[in-house]
Amino acid sequence: MDTTTAWIFVIVFWLAPIVHVATSPRSGPARPPEGARCPFGPRVGWLVIVVLLGAVGWLLFMNAKFRRRAAADRKGG
Repeated sequence: MDTTTAWIFVIVFWLAPIVHVATSPRSGPARPPEGARCPFGPRVGWLVIVVLLGAVGWLLFMNAKFRRRAAADRKGG
């Protein structure tokens, strides 16, 4: 594998998912909810998962995002 191909893999499978989760409004707020014992919000949690797992973490994020949408559709909202 040459250097260009390696950089493309890093950008597509690690950096792009991080940018997507960081900028997505569906990843939740950066601050924790009132009364939470954890100092991190949902967005930071998703970012940690994606940083550590890369594309697999991004797929987990996408799966959770679509599950929330399907649950809202079932409730009629």
